[in-house]
Amino acid sequence: MAPDTRLLRELSEADGVPAFEHEVRTILRAHMEPLGTIEHDRLGSIIVKKRGSADRPSVMLAAHMDEVGLIVRSITDKGFLRFQPLGGWWDPVIVAQPVVVKTRAGGVPGVIGSKPPHILTEEERKKFPEKKEMFIDVGASSSEDAKAMGIMPGDPIVVKGSFVSMAGGNLLMGKAWDDRVGCAAMVEAIRALKDVDHPNTVYAAGTVQEEVGLRGARTSAWVIKPDVCLALEVAIAADTPGLRDFEAGASVSCGPVIFTSDGSMIPNPRLRDLVVRAAEEDRIPYQFDSMAGGGTDAGQIHMSFTGVPSLVLGIPTRYIHSPNSIFSLQDYQHMVDLIVSVVRRLDEGAVASLVP
Repeated sequence: MAPDTRLLRELSEADGVPAFEHEVRTILRAHMEPLGTIEHDRLGSIIVKKRGSADRPSVMLAAHMDEVGLIVRSITDKGFLRFQPLGGWWDPVIVAQPVVVKTRAGGVPGVIGSKPPHILTEEERKKFPEKKEMFIDVGASSSEDAKAMGIMPGDPIVVKGSFVSMAGGNLLMGKAWDDRVGCAAMVEAIRALKDVDHPNTVYAAGTVQEEVGLRGARTSAWVIKPDVCLALEVAIAADTPGLRDFEAGASVSCGPVIFTSDGSMIPNPRLRDLVVRAAEEDRIPYQFDSMAGGGTDAGQIHMSFTGVPSLVLGIPTRYIHSPNSIFSLQDYQHMVDLIVSVVRRLDEGAVASLVP
């Protein structure tokens, strides 16, 4: 049976740039409250506690609620907005994209503008416009006009995308799959564990401000004090034209990715082996990949307290950190299956064996 896409759509269409994740948190609360006890950290991360047959070990599932976005830096005399990025944007991805400025009075639509190509010099045409040269046009004629719309410095800005089912329903395109697809997989895994015996207590954390420094990962780990952690993420899909095998190794519809390293963490090798064994015993397809740069919530969590054995699982996704990215529902379901399979194996002895 194909996964229900309603939760995925709800999460993708919600807006939640770093430090403004309240829409996503509200959705996760509605879906997680029936599954366990809700807790929070003081930055805004939301945590559901699902007890199994034992209080310990404590197993942390982490998926970040925030998406890359922008924030209003200033308003020009003519009513255009200058902005600051929140998270990593590649400059060519955002020019001419529709946005919504999330003010206290509601959303204000706009578009990211830049110098028109028709008047560029030959030398300028060879370069991509940089974010510092861009602006947002909300239709205001002056700074007073923009302020009358409710816009002020510090307001978050969401770059909008469209939720679309593709390839006969196996692929989904939408915004913010990094990391709303991880959030959805986390919820579905907790649902699947509701009537399943697991020898531990699971904490599912929707974390804040991952895209600007893995901040909610650190504070939510203090709430949970985990014995082991799985961070649920996206992985860079390398099955598009122009990518060579050595640049990235994951392909869409070939199974979830087990990360062997990234810019913030080398995973616990014994936990990696346990996950591989679980996948093979339960016949769940998987792939390996690594990232030379970037990081995940596990980068902070694995250094918490005296150390937390941690691993990152990712769903191969095309065009991350853009208004529209694509992943496979087949990989999504296998991700949920793998999480459940691993959690069922994490008893006290298994977790104790992870420590060198």
